[in-house]
Amino acid sequence: MTTTLITGANKGLGLETARRLVKAGHTVYVGARDAERGQAAAVELGARFVQIDVTDGDSVEAAAEFVRADAGRLDVLVNNAGIAGAGKPVGEVTGADMQTTYDTNVFGVVRVTHAFLPLLEASVAPVVVNVSSGLGSPAACADPGRIEFHVTLLDYNSSKTALVMITSQYAKAYPAIRFNAVDPGYTATDLNGHQGSNTVEEGAEIIVRMAVIGAHGPTGGFFDKAGPVVW
Repeated sequence: MTTTLITGANKGLGLETARRLVKAGHTVYVGARDAERGQAAAVELGARFVQIDVTDGDSVEAAAEFVRADAGRLDVLVNNAGIAGAGKPVGEVTGADMQTTYDTNVFGVVRVTHAFLPLLEASVAPVVVNVSSGLGSPAACADPGRIEFHVTLLDYNSSKTALVMITSQYAKAYPAIRFNAVDPGYTATDLNGHQGSNTVEEGAEIIVRMAVIGAHGPTGGFFDKAGPVVW
């Protein structure tokens, strides 16, 4: 049985990814900060709930200990938890705004990955999927013909760029683990006030696809539903 943890899995892309992976036969740990919502999602899906706040090191370590005691290993980690950031014009973004956004979108991924690395290394075919965004692609954001060009968010966009580089560095350091970043596309979720053009079912497709690549899949890449993301 494949064991999978998804952070931020009580709604949106995380919930849909959990739904699809449960259907594929995974034992899924629904990771969420809010215990009531997380438990409800787990019951709905036939999954297991683990409370985890990616901005809190103690919470992350407790979640890792729970999965270690419960399963002994982790086969798939989906770092999905993220926040939209301050939503301010570039010149109004403060250092504190940047810290808040990075604490979840960047440092949170590192906290979770660091805590779960021993459990991933206990797997025969470990996989990590980091949910980034096309807004994290410098090439896409510089192309006037792309939608990303028109979205100027200093904290959010740069945090997703950093996440792609973090993915690359982990992939080089841990060649036995498949590390990849994904862009779900402009998906209608709470993160953007449900303004996206993709449904969560469409957005989750690339997350699920990369979660099931197995030991011989790509690593160190950045992918959307069409293939490698321009970088």
